[in-house]
Amino acid sequence: MGGEDLAKEQLAPHFLRTAGMCAWVVLLVGMLLWPLAQPGALLHRDMAVLAHPALSPAAVGFGDLPARNAPQDGVLALSGYAVPAEWVARLLLLASALFGAWGAVRITRHVAASTWASVLVVALTVVNPFVVERLLQGQWSLVIAAWLLPGVALWAMTNEMRLLLPALWLCSITPTGCVVAVAVALVLTHRRVIVAGYGLLLALPWLVPSLLSPSSASATGATAFAVRAESPFGLAASVVGLGGIWNDAAVPNARAGLATLASALLFFLLLTAWRRIPRCVLVLAGSALVLVLILSFFPMLSVWLVTTVPGAAMFRDTHKLLLFALPAYVFLAANLRPRTVAAIALGLSLFGVWDTPHAVGVLRPSPEPQLGHLVAQADDRDVFVPTASAVVPHRADVVVNPLSKAVSLVESGALSVDGVVVDPPSARHQAAVNCWKTRDLDCLRSLNIGMVATPTEIIDLGGRPHHDWRWWLGCTLTCAWLLLGSAGLFFQQRRKFCAR
Repeated sequence: MGGEDLAKEQLAPHFLRTAGMCAWVVLLVGMLLWPLAQPGALLHRDMAVLAHPALSPAAVGFGDLPARNAPQDGVLALSGYAVPAEWVARLLLLASALFGAWGAVRITRHVAASTWASVLVVALTVVNPFVVERLLQGQWSLVIAAWLLPGVALWAMTNEMRLLLPALWLCSITPTGCVVAVAVALVLTHRRVIVAGYGLLLALPWLVPSLLSPSSASATGATAFAVRAESPFGLAASVVGLGGIWNDAAVPNARAGLATLASALLFFLLLTAWRRIPRCVLVLAGSALVLVLILSFFPMLSVWLVTTVPGAAMFRDTHKLLLFALPAYVFLAANLRPRTVAAIALGLSLFGVWDTPHAVGVLRPSPEPQLGHLVAQADDRDVFVPTASAVVPHRADVVVNPLSKAVSLVESGALSVDGVVVDPPSARHQAAVNCWKTRDLDCLRSLNIGMVATPTEIIDLGGRPHHDWRWWLGCTLTCAWLLLGSAGLFFQQRRKFCAR
């Protein structure tokens, strides 16, 4: 009985610590995602998720605009045939947040972190300025990648493919997340052939459309999307504090004051543990931070990269480069010594995002847009709306035009930031505008447009839904991406079978 009593005494603290950590994770995820518990469409800035999106060429990467939302939009459109896609997006966010938190916990165990450091690691992974600002910008799929990157780094170093491959799969729901996650994994793993091959397959839904229909980036976009200072403490304080997104409307009010200073002080406190983390992780973070600052202070370099280097336009929003720094921040937090320092760092981390529960209130869902009549009349044909814009007013802000998700819309893609044209209209949209000016319906038909919708009338141009080989290829690549999600489980089962 003495041995059993001793075992119980040892088990009790472990159980309490596990229960406490679970409660902490639930609290952190809840303070970030609480508005999404309500029903309705997810409409806020770059986020436009309807219940039943159209499986249009744009959704699978072959629309009028670059394939920036593949495979995300295709996955939501396919899932919309079975369940409301807006709840699929919620499920992906929740599952990724919990998966990311689990990765953070694994890091604390890997380095035998103290209790205070463990609490800090989870907090820094789930709720940090980068995550909050990207969520407020509506870039929910990029937030998924941000949550998972610390885990990706750990599982790449330890070669845990059964966890690394599913994490890479979730990150790759957006092109930027795919590139960053695969790059981080390639730097840190010894199984580079597997990671490179799997990463290439994950990238096909957006890589193939990009190669078949290459697009060019404008020089103005490189400067319009540069990081910015959020407070009087300067640009560097914002960047090292993981903030500085280009859109000041996506920045919580607290970041204009001492919250930015707290995040910057946290960075310098984390640096005290720099000798205890893997050098490759540290180099990734340092390179990203230095590059962001250089591109900010020398904007012409950013312009040259975006307009000259293929693929560099993916990071014209230079704030995205901070994704490469996230694993180092978390590893540094896990290695903080002594406990007093970790406790102070926790306070700074929480103060840097203290108004998050209030700030994310703008994410509350909206009633589903009443577009059913237009969807029915469109009947899967391409729709031209002369008055449609890329973004429309919504509440006190703007949102990506929900019509572009509901039907196969001839998209303009024209975007202005602070009155400066960042992205010009797409070629097909401009051609359709020219045809419409002279009311040349045959010209519109030649552009494969089946319907024109104006505020006063709907003109049916006839014809049937036309899905060419690009649409079929896009659907195939999206379905293949979905199937790749089971690769991690298959890989693990195959290893067990071969080991017998």
